[in-house]
Amino acid sequence: MMVWLAGLPVLVAACAGAVLLMRRRGRAALTVFLALNAFLLVGAAIVLVVALSGGDAAASPLTVAQSTPPAANWAALIGAAISVAGSSIGAAIAVAYTGAAALAALSERPELFGRAMVIVGLAEGIAIYGLIVAVILIGQA
Repeated sequence: MMVWLAGLPVLVAACAGAVLLMRRRGRAALTVFLALNAFLLVGAAIVLVVALSGGDAAASPLTVAQSTPPAANWAALIGAAISVAGSSIGAAIAVAYTGAAALAALSERPELFGRAMVIVGLAEGIAIYGLIVAVILIGQA
């Protein structure tokens, strides 16, 4: 947690520098950002490979007997992540369209506020369904 708090000023300074760079040199800034994204992607891939290829830590026999094998959990956890990500993206798209339509209808007839919010809320329910599926999958693992 302390690493994140210590890195926050660096992140804010980087964002401010990015905004200034984009205003002054748009094309050069885009090249810098693409290179930085590629560097971060390669770094994340290296960390993932190292984390997945690492052997089991030396543990006492009691700890090994009580833990579940990692091979049994990975599919449920990936399924949970996919369900949350997919439902959140779907809900975002649905809320974008229904929210825009609701605001357009409200600008002409303000008395439709209740109906418009119900429709936007139903679109947001898609994300809740994905979260429920994820909780069930994690509970099964």
